[in-house]
Amino acid sequence: EGGFFKAHLTFPNDYPLRPPKMNFITEIWHPNVAKNGDVCISILHEPGEDKFGYEKPEERWLPIHTVETILISVISMLADPNSDSPANVDAAKEWRDDPNGEFKRKVARCVRKSQEMAFE
Repeated sequence: EGGFFKAHLTFPNDYPLRPPKMNFITEIWHPNVAKNGDVCISILHEPGEDKFGYEKPEERWLPIHTVETILISVISMLADPNSDSPANVDAAKEWRDDPNGEFKRKVARCVRKSQEMAFE
């Protein structure tokens, strides 16, 4: 959508056995990004069984994942939010109820702000 969203990818000492964490440092309004910028996506969840039974083990972190597969997954998530498992409940509600209304306005504001700050 024309935005420039900066993020940090932080790797644990025991990578690749455990997943990195991703955090947007540019403000972003998205159902799967917490208000503090933390990205919530299956590929970055700890390996193994999901204690809530929502995710299959093969959807979660596997040591074969690379920075490229992480970024491809996050780009896909940005284009196609999962509002069934939100990190930002308010954004998920707006996405479900009226994606072209308040949700779209907030996203457009974040895009404009990211463009203004892109080269700082």
